[in-house]
Amino acid sequence: MAADTEPESEVFEITDFTTASEWERFISKVEEVLNDWKLIGNSSGKPLEKGIFTSGTWEEKSDEISFADFKFSVTHHYLVQESTDKEGKDELLEDVIPQSMQDLLCMNNDFPPRAHCLVRWYGLREFVVIAPAAHSDAVLSESKCNLLLSSVSIALGNTGCQVPLFVQIHQKWRRMYVGECQGPGVRTDFEMVHLRKVPNQYTHLSGLLDIFKSKIGCPLTPLPPVSIAIRFTYVLQDWQQYFWPQQPPDIDALVGGEVGGLEFGKLPFGACEDPISELHLATTWPHLTEGIIVDNDVYSDLDPIQAPHWSVRVRKAENPQCLLGDFVTEFFKICRRKESTDEILGRSAFEEEGKEIADISHALSKLTEPTPVPIHKLSVSNMVHTAKKKIRKHRGVEESPLNNDVLNTILLFLFPDAAFEKTLDGTTSTDNNNLPLESEDYNLYNQFKSAPSDSLTYKLALCLCMINFYHGGLKGVAHLWQEFVLEMRFRWENNFLIAGLANGPPDLRCCLLHQKLQMLNCCIERKKARDEGKKTSASDNVTNLYPGDAGKAGDQLGPDNLKETDKEKGEVGKSWDSWSDSEEEFFECLSDTEELKGNGQDSGKKGGPKEMANLRPEGRLYQHGKLTLLHNGEPLYIPVTQEPAPMTEDLLEEQSEVLAKLGTSAEGAHLRARMQSACLLSDMESFKAANPGCFLEDFVRWYSPRDYIEEEVIDEKGNVVLKGELSARMKIPSNMWVEAWETAKPIPARRQRRLFDDTREAEKVLHYLAIQKPADLARHLLPCVIHAAVLKVKEEESLEDISSVKKIIKQIISHSSKVLHFPNPEDKKLEEIIHQITNVEALIARARSLKAKFGTEKCEQEEEKEDLERFVSCLLEQPEVLVTGAGRGHAGRIIHKLFVSAQRLTESSDEAAAMAPPEEEFKRIGSAEERRQNSVSDFPPPAGREFILRTTVPRPAPYSKALPQRMYSVLTKEEFRLAGAFSSDTSFF
Repeated sequence: MAADTEPESEVFEITDFTTASEWERFISKVEEVLNDWKLIGNSSGKPLEKGIFTSGTWEEKSDEISFADFKFSVTHHYLVQESTDKEGKDELLEDVIPQSMQDLLCMNNDFPPRAHCLVRWYGLREFVVIAPAAHSDAVLSESKCNLLLSSVSIALGNTGCQVPLFVQIHQKWRRMYVGECQGPGVRTDFEMVHLRKVPNQYTHLSGLLDIFKSKIGCPLTPLPPVSIAIRFTYVLQDWQQYFWPQQPPDIDALVGGEVGGLEFGKLPFGACEDPISELHLATTWPHLTEGIIVDNDVYSDLDPIQAPHWSVRVRKAENPQCLLGDFVTEFFKICRRKESTDEILGRSAFEEEGKEIADISHALSKLTEPTPVPIHKLSVSNMVHTAKKKIRKHRGVEESPLNNDVLNTILLFLFPDAAFEKTLDGTTSTDNNNLPLESEDYNLYNQFKSAPSDSLTYKLALCLCMINFYHGGLKGVAHLWQEFVLEMRFRWENNFLIAGLANGPPDLRCCLLHQKLQMLNCCIERKKARDEGKKTSASDNVTNLYPGDAGKAGDQLGPDNLKETDKEKGEVGKSWDSWSDSEEEFFECLSDTEELKGNGQDSGKKGGPKEMANLRPEGRLYQHGKLTLLHNGEPLYIPVTQEPAPMTEDLLEEQSEVLAKLGTSAEGAHLRARMQSACLLSDMESFKAANPGCFLEDFVRWYSPRDYIEEEVIDEKGNVVLKGELSARMKIPSNMWVEAWETAKPIPARRQRRLFDDTREAEKVLHYLAIQKPADLARHLLPCVIHAAVLKVKEEESLEDISSVKKIIKQIISHSSKVLHFPNPEDKKLEEIIHQITNVEALIARARSLKAKFGTEKCEQEEEKEDLERFVSCLLEQPEVLVTGAGRGHAGRIIHKLFVSAQRLTESSDEAAAMAPPEEEFKRIGSAEERRQNSVSDFPPPAGREFILRTTVPRPAPYSKALPQRMYSVLTKEEFRLAGAFSSDTSFF
């Protein structure tokens, strides 16, 4: 029992002090990063050149470390410089202080306009920053700040790194950094003070010198002189109104061919507000010595007019409203709308209109005036507009999105041929905006897949863009498009070619809508030629045509002479002809068709050519040089052939899909070849009709000469003669050419089935146009709008000659060429292009604003004008520009006048402020500064005052090494900051 009651023996917990703590692991991680970045040892470099902080290249590399569960990012900032001599770098002298300490005294890069804040405050070319990671909390407590600073000091001592190491503390917006730099026997402490208000005793140079001297605590008497650099910044905000040349457009103006104060076909340009919001003038005294200048709470020698250095920078207005950018942006917004034209304009309002369009001949008969007018005296646009006015009886005029004046002006701009009293023969020559057809700007549509700048499609895009912005918005766009479709149908029904479109088949380099309009024009051209041929045939009652008169649309005879039989129709319409684009049998036969029937049915059999030799040749165009038929020696004639059917890119894609679906089997390949050979069969029939008694070899010699191989041989008599034969591919069994030749009948082009059914294709195009929603229309025309915007920017840039803008325009063209060539470009990429165009417009507007403010056009001397233009150009491209001659130079005098004018404008407001209560006056931070600058009233109180104080003194003892000391201070209305770098000798302390 006694043993049970005895207390248990004590157990002692053993603490292993060899285990690393979180603090030690953190220091180790910092050392690892410094070693990985090779920041160990002496960091010597060549002296800093003047302005290198701005013109040089800065780079950085980052890593991430953690203190327990708190994450930090470590970033190395450094100026890229050429490596120094290796031998000199390896030479470590004991008395050489670290490069960063030497940079504290360098005066070549004071107040850099574009650099890291630590570079501006301390003049460092290289440093490392440890800051809380992006999603971590700020280091606020003093103990944590001291812990981080001690970690930095230990890591620098262990590694021998001579690059300054900073730690960011407090909230990030305060930009508070503390740090340290160590060298052999020396150390620099980087300290900082940040206040919201400037203490009254430190608003001038005298108070700042007192702080600097007290902080140094130099035991020497007297103290070495302090070197001073001062910079005052003055802000000009009150720009005179007449200095901004851009006038806003008059939206209500409508004069002649102008809408919204703008001529149709010409996009607006410029900013609606001044794109330059402020001008910052920095007056600098770079090298002053203590005692030479006086600046205290009573008096100041710092007169900005007398400052030896002036530099200027401009502050740009954020997102200024630009007319061209707004035009394109608003048009792009239509692409995202879902409504159809009927939904926008109201379906019921246009039901009667659909009935009228169904029979255009009745609609046109209703337009006839009481006095008959010849067709060539009518204006197409006026006729269509009159028809629309009659249809609009079902709704009030106030419901129409576009008023009659605007609509008539637009239609006259789009269809200028309607204004002339002449036959509308479809003359396609229009104003090409003064661009030669071979110019790079004109051919820009090839890259953008838009349309030529003199085309109807291009003009339509500009009109829709203008209507959308100024007149009616989306409803106005839908209304104009409906009028446009009516005009297209009217021209198709009345054989009037569409002006503003190039002749020939659709240009696949252009947008699809332009191709559709070109296709419609082809249909009109074919229909017009056929109708005119019928009239000629009926009036002349001809039974044959001269070989050269058949033309490309060779079916010249009317249906009254049609004498085909069912048997002929069946034979010609079967097999190869079934792959024609038309289901319509279109034969316009001669009176001797029966003769053709008797002699032509066996043309594909053996002996057929001999029987065909008795036929009368038809459809000859001209003789083919000295070539003769191989078997009868008759001259070989080139026949009149049908032109191949024009195709738009969507039709080509559909055809490709159909052919691809046939598969890769033998039957599918055979069927695919037959479908693609409709044009070949037509040409063979024309050739047989023009050359009775011909063989396949004769056709190949004309149609594909490379497939007929000739070689010299010696005949029985010893003479050298040419002997020819078909190529190997033509001798392949079941060759398509052979099969087509056997199937072909001797039928001239004018009596063949049409390869191109213009009636059907025209109706397809008109239907395609009618069903287009405004969003679809905007998608089609957006490349044209971007094309026009780029041309407008290039035109405006040529007036200003800004090198940076030229480079940006080239980038826009390159980017747009890649994006717009895709069938359905992404909205995000289109927005990027529009944003780039807007930025260039704003840049050009800034150039014009500055030129107007500095009066470059008013300079009488050419040399001064060139200097001012160069100065303005530098203001746009550089962060800060030095003013030649400071306040006494030509640009300096203009800047001085601008400030004087602004000061006069504020006199009235100052008088009102004098009547305010006394407490309101004391709230003004610059009141003391105002009192000290009574003699310098041309300028307002400086918005910012910066001071750099430097000296070299021994610290902390008189016998210590003399080391650089530096203090930077900035005073503004919002903050007061002191950033000091104080060096000390640690050899004996």
